[in-house]
Amino acid sequence: MVASVLEFPLKLDRFDSVEAAIGHTPLIRLRRVAGDLAAGVSVYAKAEHLNPGGSVKDRAALAMILAGERNGKLRPGMTILDATSGNTGIAYAMVGAARGYPVTICLPQNASRQRKHILRSFGVEIIETDPLLSTDGAQLIARGLFQDNHSKYFYPDQYNNEANWRAHYERTAPEIWEQTAGRITHFLAGLGTSGTFVGTTRRLKEMKPAIQAISMQPESPLHGLEGLKHMATAMVPGIYDPSLADQQVEVATEDAQEMVRRLARDEGLLVGPSSGANVFAALRLARTLSSDSLVVTILCDGGERYAD
Repeated sequence: MVASVLEFPLKLDRFDSVEAAIGHTPLIRLRRVAGDLAAGVSVYAKAEHLNPGGSVKDRAALAMILAGERNGKLRPGMTILDATSGNTGIAYAMVGAARGYPVTICLPQNASRQRKHILRSFGVEIIETDPLLSTDGAQLIARGLFQDNHSKYFYPDQYNNEANWRAHYERTAPEIWEQTAGRITHFLAGLGTSGTFVGTTRRLKEMKPAIQAISMQPESPLHGLEGLKHMATAMVPGIYDPSLADQQVEVATEDAQEMVRRLARDEGLLVGPSSGANVFAALRLARTLSSDSLVVTILCDGGERYAD
C-alpha cells in the first residue's frame, strides 16, 4: 500500500455558484519569515487572495449586493456603481456578472494596470479619477453620478455600508475562530474601508474579550499601499470605529514591499503590498510577545494584479 504524502484528509468542495465559493479561505502558518519568533509564538495569515475574485473584498461586495436586493435598492436593469482602489470593483464585477448586473467603477488613475485589465475583462465601465485625491476623489465622482441618476444606479457606497463590516462579522471572524480552535490571541489588519478590521474584531471580541486587536495604516499620506488609508489625512469611512483597536500601528511602503518579496521567495505566497504591510506589522508585533501567543492577519489580495 502506498503511503499518502498528505498530512490531512483530502477535501474537495463543490459549489452551486461562484458566490457560494466566496469565503472558506485557508489559514496558513508563516514559518520561514517567522523563524526568529520566541517558542510558542506563531503568526498565521488568512489567505483571502484565494477567494474566486482574488481578494478579501469578495466577501463585502457579495454582502452589499445581496443587501441591496433585499431592501429593494438594487433591481433588475440597474447598474452597480461605486468608488474603489480596484479590489472591490473586481469583486462587484464578478458578482454582478453572475447575477446579471452591469458595473461602473470610479477608480484613481494611478491604480495598477493589471487591475484595470481585470476590470475591463469583466466588461466594467471604468471612470478614472484624479490620482492625487486617491479613493477620496473617486468617492466624490461616484456620489455625483448617483445623485444625478438615482434610477439608473445602485450605489452600495462601500465606505459607509453596514453590510461591508457585517460580512466579516458573520463569516470571516467565525472562520478564524474555528481554524484556530479559539486559540487566537491577536488580530491585526490594515485599514481601507475598515470593514475587515471592524467586522472581524467586533465578533472575535464577543467570542473572546481578551483578544487584542491591532489596526494598521500607512505611515504617511503619500504611500504606495493601494487600498489602505492614512486616516489622519483621508475621508474617514462612516463604518470605521477607532475604539475597537487596542493598538494602532503604521507601516512604511518600503517595508511592505520588502515583505511582499520575502513572502513570495520564502513562503511561496505571491501577494500584494497591503498583504505585505499586514504581515510586516504582524511579525513586528509577534517579536514582542511571549509564549502561547497566536497572531492572525490577512492576505488581502494576490500579487499578480500588481504586475507591470
